[in-house]
Amino acid sequence: MSMLQVEMDSLGRPIELYYEDIGYGPPVVLLHGYPFDHAMWEEQAFALASGGCRVITYDRRGFGKSSKPADGYNFNRFADDLKALLETLDLHDVTLVGFAMGAAEVVRYMSRHLGQRVTRFALVSAVTPGMAKSKDNPDGADEAKFDDICTRIRADRFSYIDQFVDQLFDDSGASRAVVDWVKSLAEPASRIAMIGCVRAFADTDFTGDMGAAINLPSLVIHGTHDRIAPFASHGRRTADLLPGSVLRTYEGAGHGLFVTHGAMLSEDLLGLVRTPPSQTLPPPVF
Repeated sequence: MSMLQVEMDSLGRPIELYYEDIGYGPPVVLLHGYPFDHAMWEEQAFALASGGCRVITYDRRGFGKSSKPADGYNFNRFADDLKALLETLDLHDVTLVGFAMGAAEVVRYMSRHLGQRVTRFALVSAVTPGMAKSKDNPDGADEAKFDDICTRIRADRFSYIDQFVDQLFDDSGASRAVVDWVKSLAEPASRIAMIGCVRAFADTDFTGDMGAAINLPSLVIHGTHDRIAPFASHGRRTADLLPGSVLRTYEGAGHGLFVTHGAMLSEDLLGLVRTPPSQTLPPPVF
């Protein structure tokens, strides 16, 4: 069991991240989605390690086996946690991969820390450039929607998890066993962390971060039937805002494509890792 201390709380108690580090080769760091933990990457971690990569997965603060402090649930802090991980493990020429909320953390890291140690990145089922309704995102959620989610989590977070995961795999053909497994990944999450992240979604717009993003080989991977982060307002807009990115569209895929299109996702990520930093990615194959 590997734990990394990233800071101390106001009472001097350590705040630690749980991480796993497997394989040998170019490093790939995988950032999980909300409200799961590192284990959601099981398929991709296996494929990347088998394909000659060193694969690092970790649990965001408040989730999985990481510490569950009473505060610190904002994207600046998440980006700083990622920076601490990369520096402590002394990783270089890193491929960063973020799913959903994890994709937003990648974008904030690239902006806040100038992409240090990173040579390429992928945003999968991204919630960028923002979840809240705005002039540029008329289909986003209004404040009442975020308030309702927080109320449901306070009242019965397990019921909320059940409904959320069902929405990930709606009409996807995923087996009941797999769906139940994904639900189990959210059970260790802190209620405080779950609510704190909902507020972070509501309060954060990443448009400015993406405009400042470093022009590196990058993939935006998104399903056309994503109900949680709809393709037009998230996948397409994210790709349009990122210089030098390539958009991979998964026809018919929902939000949970890390399961439903797991092998395809693994192949795309391996292709990204193998792209020399000085080159652009090949165009998508339709």
